[in-house]
Amino acid sequence: MPELSQETDRARGPLPFGPAEVTGPSMVPTLHHGDLLLVHWGARIKPGDVVVLRHPFQQDLLVVKRAAQRREAGWWVLGDNAFAGGDSTDYGAVPEEFVLGRVRFRYRPLRRDQRSPFTVVRWALSAVRPVLSDRSASRRLRAR
Repeated sequence: MPELSQETDRARGPLPFGPAEVTGPSMVPTLHHGDLLLVHWGARIKPGDVVVLRHPFQQDLLVVKRAAQRREAGWWVLGDNAFAGGDSTDYGAVPEEFVLGRVRFRYRPLRRDQRSPFTVVRWALSAVRPVLSDRSASRRLRAR
């Protein structure tokens, strides 16, 4: 199941950061369809991090998942939405070289139906958020 709207490659400039856009429901409630991400390409990954990786069977497809556990064969990655699928429960551990970067921030664009002053203020307070490692989620997901 695709998670990023288009192919993005590792940044080769002085700062290894780049944008990505989420499509699909597999990371709800952490990330939603249409969220924009700031990805730190080549960052060190630890359990609980939200990461961008190449799909093991379609290397031209990038996906966003949570790195749950490091195993011998690579990273065990899971979506935060257990009902969406498309994670290591379907394709196994992802080789280390397929994990491209760590998601640092998400930006949730203002929707067209958010027009009242209250919803605009609420959006402004929550639109840009860091995407932090969630150790409790990592433990919870590992138990599945």
